[in-house]
Amino acid sequence: MARRPRINSSGFHHIINRGVNKSKIYKSNKDKDKFLDILCKASKTYKVNIHDYCLMDNHYHILLETSSENLSLFARAINSNYAIYFNKQYKRVGHLWQGRYKSYYIVDEPYLYELFRYIEHNPLKAKMYKKVGDYPYTLLHTLLNEDKDIISCANHSKLKKEFHYEGIQDLLEKPLNKKELKSLKEKQNKKIIQNEYEFKMLKNKTLKEYFYNIKGIKIRNNIISLALEDGYTQADIARYLKISSSMVSKIFRGG
Repeated sequence: MARRPRINSSGFHHIINRGVNKSKIYKSNKDKDKFLDILCKASKTYKVNIHDYCLMDNHYHILLETSSENLSLFARAINSNYAIYFNKQYKRVGHLWQGRYKSYYIVDEPYLYELFRYIEHNPLKAKMYKKVGDYPYTLLHTLLNEDKDIISCANHSKLKKEFHYEGIQDLLEKPLNKKELKSLKEKQNKKIIQNEYEFKMLKNKTLKEYFYNIKGIKIRNNIISLALEDGYTQADIARYLKISSSMVSKIFRGG
């Protein structure tokens, strides 16, 4: 099967990598601290902003934002420097990583917020913890424990900036349901097209097709959710329906 084309352009990216044969890439908290140190040094070098992260024993998730076309250089720096540290620390040789890292380009806000929830719920999915934010190696944990220093490369995280907004903590506490997990997987596999200087997911329907002859607020709200899942922005839908963006946002958050 052909590899999915990698988008190296500036913007939001979700990157994942795991240990070869699913082996552990962190054997202690010291290893995780070292990885975060390497991550922040690379972020400073390549001007990358970290928006969220989760370091599991055999893989990591990083939600980041690049300002130039240097994602590959950044990912190579953290993976190679950490592998050098790990091999030296445990007197091993050979590959640490299963292969090249996976990356997904994030084109809209609903996708971004789904990823915040997905990443922060990884430790719960693995049955390591029962409450979101309790696992020490996620950004949410540092935000909930204000006495703990946030890693420097996440000082401008969107999650940090919005953490005290009404509803954001409630949103993060909700795990993705089966429908949302299916939607997330579809977005990861969806073809992304470039329109002039903007990247967009290839849509399933036009907004006209979505909202043709709808009757009733409940049906409209359900269709708004479907359109958001398809990659339309809240602003796109608000303009089309001639309603406020705040109303669309409220519907998106389940208000």
